[in-house]
Amino acid sequence: MASTDNTLANRILVGLTIGVVAGIATLGLGRLYPASLTFMQQVSTNFFDPFGQVFLRMLFFVVIPLVFASLASGILQLGRLDKLGPLAGRTFALFFANMAIAVTLGLLMMDLVNPGSQLSAATKDQLMAEYGGVAQRHVATSAGQQGLTLASIVDMFMPRNLFGAVSGQNRGMLGEVLPLILFALLVGAVGTQLAPERRRKLQEALDVVNELMTGIVHLALRLAPYAVPAMIYSVVVKTGMEIILALGLFVLGCLAVMILHLFGVMSLWLKLFTRRKPRQFFRDIRSVLITAFSTSSSSATMAASLACARETLKTSPSTTGFVIPLGATVNMSGTALYEGCVVLFVAQVFGVDLGVGQQLTLLVLAVLSAVAVAGIPGGSLPLIAGLLATFGVPPEGLGIILGADRILDMARTTVNVGCDLVTTVIVDEQVNPTSDRPA
Repeated sequence: MASTDNTLANRILVGLTIGVVAGIATLGLGRLYPASLTFMQQVSTNFFDPFGQVFLRMLFFVVIPLVFASLASGILQLGRLDKLGPLAGRTFALFFANMAIAVTLGLLMMDLVNPGSQLSAATKDQLMAEYGGVAQRHVATSAGQQGLTLASIVDMFMPRNLFGAVSGQNRGMLGEVLPLILFALLVGAVGTQLAPERRRKLQEALDVVNELMTGIVHLALRLAPYAVPAMIYSVVVKTGMEIILALGLFVLGCLAVMILHLFGVMSLWLKLFTRRKPRQFFRDIRSVLITAFSTSSSSATMAASLACARETLKTSPSTTGFVIPLGATVNMSGTALYEGCVVLFVAQVFGVDLGVGQQLTLLVLAVLSAVAVAGIPGGSLPLIAGLLATFGVPPEGLGIILGADRILDMARTTVNVGCDLVTTVIVDEQVNPTSDRPA
């Protein structure tokens, strides 16, 4: 599976390169023969854009069922929260603190670097006119609304008509994701109180939905090596080199903040909560980080993480067996960071201003949706599309970052796995304070 995923990712990268090079060549030719650029812009609008939409719409199809089934199933798998004890309490507190800090760093970086500022106002207007559609009217409507109040928060999460809000007002827009998230959490929480047999049936039903939606994502990803170059070519010939510069700045910013979180924030955690030396710790887990980076899969790296925690880090089997497998599903700090950055970047590209209140909401939703991400390449894309729609940003903006997703996927998986191991040693020292461990 890993080799197949690597092959697909490599094909997407090759496709991205072809699309960018072809777009730049078309721009160069357009300086000599303006009619050729006009012709290729029309070809992009009439052929490349619809083809790219087939890929994107397949991802949009699964947003609603995937968000619901993933979140409800995740809560259901936890069992009785009141019986999990201090081990679970410390673990989940560290998981969510870790993800919240990661998203905060990502949003701060995006606000400071502001890669979307590389685009001129005219280019942003052109992008919004080209891809915005219904979402553009959504933005115009939301711009005139008042700031967050208690009443507006209740209305955002608990509309009178749940299914009407989730289904969307018409066939051209995604529905609201906030009420869906709350409803999924409620279903999962109440499901834990069912009789064992009924709880098992509910779990199986949700797992079937997850498998079906994951299968559709796999089908969509088969089109990615062809859809990505078509979409990026179309964007380049219509907006020029500005979008390439903005995307490059976005990638460098994301990589920098991921490195900061893993080796900066986690080193601080090790100093504050354990007796371990950060430099030696990261030297001990180096092989696991390399495995995570090369496979882009927390699940594929789990065996290496378990072995490293038990044999090298000398954590207790009970702590290791609980934290590592759970972290591979729940502790997705790199993914949460990435989701927040993508939403803010695409918003900047389209000229959509997300204020402090909206960014705080984005922080919470990025953490929740990261927990619900399916453990497959591209698994976060449908959830990011839902987040974009939630904030009135055209989900089609996903097409801009798809080609660069591979290197960022490798980096965020490394962050996810590294933070799992840091959490493991912290929890182990708190639950078993008298055990002997390496410094």
